[in-house]
Amino acid sequence: MSASAQEGPLRAGLAALHVDLSAAQVQGLLDYAALIAKWTQVYNLTALRDPASILSHHILDSLAVLPPLQAHIQASGCDAVLDVGSGAGLPGVVIALCCPEVRVDCVDTVGKKAAFIQQAALALKLPRLRGVHARVEQLSGQYPLVTSRAFASLPDFVLASREQLATGGVWMAMKAQVPDAEIADLPADVEVFHVEPLQVPRLDAQRCLVWMRKKAA
Repeated sequence: MSASAQEGPLRAGLAALHVDLSAAQVQGLLDYAALIAKWTQVYNLTALRDPASILSHHILDSLAVLPPLQAHIQASGCDAVLDVGSGAGLPGVVIALCCPEVRVDCVDTVGKKAAFIQQAALALKLPRLRGVHARVEQLSGQYPLVTSRAFASLPDFVLASREQLATGGVWMAMKAQVPDAEIADLPADVEVFHVEPLQVPRLDAQRCLVWMRKKAA
């Protein structure tokens, strides 16, 4: 499936999600999917190699978080996001494309993946997107929203990134099924305040968002 052939399915997915993007943003998502496919041939960014699977399992899967994320940004004034274990930039690059008012840092321990995100930021003209080659524990900044997609268990995710969560900030974890056992194992000072089911167009699989925060002292 060529980039032009993907535009129809992408637009249909955006309509199903009730996500309204400009023509430039839609083109940016198509260009990003093409970049993933190109780099994966050499650097093995993702196990998926055909454009149709990249669109459904990566791009649309990441786009599914946009409605709840945009509502949170509007309500909270969130201006910066840390994407932990970002890999090929999922969902960080998608967030940067669709929410240009937000600064997005994508951290990954694999240098070639952080380099890819830096290249994507240049190619897609996203000055507020940054790829960072580091362990999340090594970062010195703090963020009002910390997210992850298939990075680790919920307890490991919050323990690794707790120093990077700003006061009053929230964690947003993308998961498949509701991870009841992981929720039960969260640190005593962390609470889940919302679990949101997601419907991903063109993908017959369970998805949800787990929203967490530090308990009030």
